[in-house]
Amino acid sequence: MAPSVSAPYGAVEDGVVAARDGRILYAGPRAAAPAFGAAETIDCDGRWITPGLIDCHTHLVYGGDRAHEFELRLQGASYEEIARAGGGIVSSVKATREASEDALFETADSRLQALLAEGVTTVEIKSGYGLDTESEVKVLAVARRLGRERPVRVLTTFLGAHAVPRDYKGRSGAYVDLVCGPMLDAVAAQGLADAVDVFCEGIAFSPEETARVFTAAKAKGLPVKIHAEQLSNLGGAALAAGFGALSADHLEHLDEAGVVAMAKAGTVAVVLPGAFYFLRETVKPPIDLLRAHGVPIALATDANPGTSPLTSPLMTMNMGCTLFRLTPEEALAGMTRNAARALGLQDEIGTLEAGKACDLAIWEIARPAELAYRIGFNPLHARIRNGQ
Repeated sequence: MAPSVSAPYGAVEDGVVAARDGRILYAGPRAAAPAFGAAETIDCDGRWITPGLIDCHTHLVYGGDRAHEFELRLQGASYEEIARAGGGIVSSVKATREASEDALFETADSRLQALLAEGVTTVEIKSGYGLDTESEVKVLAVARRLGRERPVRVLTTFLGAHAVPRDYKGRSGAYVDLVCGPMLDAVAAQGLADAVDVFCEGIAFSPEETARVFTAAKAKGLPVKIHAEQLSNLGGAALAAGFGALSADHLEHLDEAGVVAMAKAGTVAVVLPGAFYFLRETVKPPIDLLRAHGVPIALATDANPGTSPLTSPLMTMNMGCTLFRLTPEEALAGMTRNAARALGLQDEIGTLEAGKACDLAIWEIARPAELAYRIGFNPLHARIRNGQ
């Protein structure tokens, strides 16, 4: 599969991908391929080749689990009620703070392996379950280690503003001082973050507090992202767009003004059907508005302990189609081309083009729609990362 303006999926029949030193030299029709004098030729025997999948929104590194909250929700408690009662995000904090780096690495690695087994070659990992300087640094260090020790590209996002910890209850402004000051200083000084994120929501941080974090991030030269409009519309997506955000994520309650702001800023919409499904939400992201205004739509697992314990990108694609009415072609673009853009890596990965990293997924399928169509089935034949 190589880019094409006219063909669905950008498909190229009887195509060739040539690479050297981990970079693509050529991707296109076999008949037009130059002579490369290849040292090795691999016959894919008619299988489909796509870019390696990109999971652009995860929270893979955390301690413990929240299966009990799953039971509570089935008994009628809402996510917001659980959070306000001391559950939710802050209930993962104690286990994460107490866990060693090695323990966090081991559990995160098991989740990561599930993603790799379904063709993921790039993953974004957020912090946000430490909520103090030492623990946030620890979580990000574990994420960086995963990228060094496993055959996957890992981008890290500092999400210190994920929730107000219990020791700052009623003092969110003071906690934002910590996030913008000592916490961000430590993260930036150690080179542990590729971006900064904020959960802008009634149960988390206000637009004003979000803007403070974004201003501090920009002062450090770090791009920003946002969890926005998941449970209500606080105008977070438009706010983030004003800061040139890479992406705004969730977006169930996004309005047209927010969509227009995102379109003008080039901010990607990352939709997360796993959380929508798991929380049994009913308000869907405004997919038609995003299409109408030309906002790129990315898909991600949102893998996390409380609201989306999902580590299947293929199931995510199916959910994107069945729950949000994306087309299978949009779903594949959402986990390749548009996911790369949501990470600011559109010039490096996400499509099969000369000069980009040779990150591929080779599939035992008859047509690409199968990737979103089949449930509980993994047709991955091979995963190629940097040509290996």
